[in-house]
Amino acid sequence: MNNPNINTKNEILPLPKIESVAQISNLASFLRSNSSIDSPSKLNMMTVNFPLTPNRPRIMDRYRYKDTRRNSNLNEGKQTRKKDRNNSCSIAKSESHNQKTLDSVTDYDSNETSDIEDEISPRLKEQVNKQNFTDFCVRNIDYAEHGRKEIQIAEQEMPGLMSLRRRAEGDKPLKGAKISGCTHITAQIAVLIETLIRLGAEVRWAACNIYSTQNEVAAALAQENIPIFAWTNETDEEFWWCISKALNINGSSDWLPNMILDDGGDLTYYCQKQITSVFNSLKGIVEESVTGIHRLYQMSRSGLLTIPALNVNDSVTKTKFDNLYLCKESVIDSLKRCTDTMLGGKQVLICGYGEVGKGCCQSLKSVGCLIYVTEIDPICALQACMDGFKVVRLEEVIKQIDIVITATGNKSVITREHVEKLKTGAILCNMGHSNTEIDIESLQQPDILWDDVRLNVQHLTFPSGKRVTLIAEGRIMNLCCSSVPSFFISVTASAQALGLIDLFHAPCGKYKNDVYLLPKKMDEYVASLHLPAFDAHLTELNDDQCQYLGINKSGPFKPNYYRY
Repeated sequence: MNNPNINTKNEILPLPKIESVAQISNLASFLRSNSSIDSPSKLNMMTVNFPLTPNRPRIMDRYRYKDTRRNSNLNEGKQTRKKDRNNSCSIAKSESHNQKTLDSVTDYDSNETSDIEDEISPRLKEQVNKQNFTDFCVRNIDYAEHGRKEIQIAEQEMPGLMSLRRRAEGDKPLKGAKISGCTHITAQIAVLIETLIRLGAEVRWAACNIYSTQNEVAAALAQENIPIFAWTNETDEEFWWCISKALNINGSSDWLPNMILDDGGDLTYYCQKQITSVFNSLKGIVEESVTGIHRLYQMSRSGLLTIPALNVNDSVTKTKFDNLYLCKESVIDSLKRCTDTMLGGKQVLICGYGEVGKGCCQSLKSVGCLIYVTEIDPICALQACMDGFKVVRLEEVIKQIDIVITATGNKSVITREHVEKLKTGAILCNMGHSNTEIDIESLQQPDILWDDVRLNVQHLTFPSGKRVTLIAEGRIMNLCCSSVPSFFISVTASAQALGLIDLFHAPCGKYKNDVYLLPKKMDEYVASLHLPAFDAHLTELNDDQCQYLGINKSGPFKPNYYRY
């Protein structure tokens, strides 16, 4: 999200004289002396109207767990099992020989469970781990062993976050912090959760997306006595129930959150609409998505934000590395896993040329796609033109497009009217955080046939006989249908952890009830944590050079208005 009116004054903040970030011994003290002082919330005038109850359509449940991404053979027996429940027991027995178990890691797939298990909500199951801990709710605790291996793999590819863990673990800068989190539940986020615990925090967690949860990772966290409430394919009611459990609503009265880590704003939204008293105990909110930041800015302008919030989404490290480079590496993987389509020569329409759109365009161009871009911002449109992409209006090219990818953060970018104009076989998907970009509700009509062909892949057949492929029901494709490089998540997760530490130790009056950008010094520290992974060596300025540039030897090296 662009904040075009940020104060352009290059203000030199008082900084500690630190020759190297490796010399930082007390992280909390470092953050207190280098935190943000300027609030940009009043500068962002975007208004987004959110429904009182988010629309989370439920289209397909039949094969969510039974089919892997490569299994599209939906035989008649599978289709019949859902319709004929009287025969469920005998079918379950006959299927038992084909069940994949944890005995073989090679064959294991947490999405492949019995039909009977799929029909039973985890809320109705007995939830207990090996230590008789029961304060959690996951799909199957038996997946924990495999989930632990997934977390260990992620740790190897998250050098910055692991370095932060090692440096700050002794100081316990989050001792006393009680964090309620609502994020994607993946192996990479599990590393963040366990890092926060190692830094002294107590946590309770829920998922921000009903499809992106890795069941085996949730089980691994539960096995470590971490209160986590998440599983793949939650219903609307289950989604909000899990969020209430993350806040410990109706739970033990001695545990109230004093920090929130949110991704999409659902946790904050729930507090605002259902239990405003939670804000009385909170020290601050850390938010990392465009959608959540929009909500916080709205709350700030309307006077509803009663605590400070840190905007991680618009930090340089998040914008460039998570939004741009991560999407650049994951969009092709997601499309191929879901559709097996050849991308060379395909005409692709990217809606939005922000950092996510830029990453998608660069990646798809590299494999020979012909790219079109839609944009509302003349600056982003000019960037697209200079990068060699044709900027068009949606209606000008919709009939010839093979793949449509939304990445705007807006709502109803693609409606039924647009989908009906697509050619047969066209692919429709979303790379933005919110599931509002594709108007799924307008496609949930009796005259449109939904056919589930793979995990997170549906064919939509219209009365005319035209068929369009929809991926992940309009939710964020790379997290629902693919894997994302752990290194990029390490960058964002490090910024989130530092933001939580900064807010938790902020003295009274340091932050007003507003939304603040992540301090530039903190951004640079996050980047420095990841440089050793590349054996990179920074050049150091001498005193004369520092005086000439008017900067401190240890940074920050760029003013707040600088655009990387």
